[in-house]
Amino acid sequence: MFTELEELVVDNNLLGNDLQLPRLPKLHTLTLNKNQLTDIEALLEHLADVTPSLEYLSLLGNEACPNQLVSLDKDDDDYQRYRYFVLYKLPQLKFLDSRKVTKKELMEAQARGAFMKVMKPKSEALPNEAGLENRPLPYTPLPRGSRDAGNHKGVFAKCRYIYYGNHSEGNRFIRNDEL
Repeated sequence: MFTELEELVVDNNLLGNDLQLPRLPKLHTLTLNKNQLTDIEALLEHLADVTPSLEYLSLLGNEACPNQLVSLDKDDDDYQRYRYFVLYKLPQLKFLDSRKVTKKELMEAQARGAFMKVMKPKSEALPNEAGLENRPLPYTPLPRGSRDAGNHKGVFAKCRYIYYGNHSEGNRFIRNDEL
């Protein structure tokens, strides 16, 4: 019904990989930030089919867009590889996420973008080396009774150290008459 639609903002809508847009020939701006998109290749192929005029695309906050907003184990190299892959699939883009697409980036995407797809290993349960199913929890300074989130009780203790603030770097320029 909205064949004349030019901009579509569907941020924070819990959209997943089953997203199916109708053909939108005049759509030039699409933001899908903070949804639940994980399959970047299927999404890009769908967008290439139904949005031929797309120039601005933003996918920040989705697992399909590997940046430090989504996962701390992602770095700038992962994000750059993602950009090359998206630009390889959608070369008409002028802006991707929050940055303008450069000519150098577009040339690199055309040359190497097909090889920048991030592959995930199949999630099969691998037995650990000792064959034990239960692994010890990582170190935590909390007492045993407060480690289980379902059985958490407050932990109180008396502090041996009393802080007076005399040796604080932040207080060295404040005089008593200014307090």
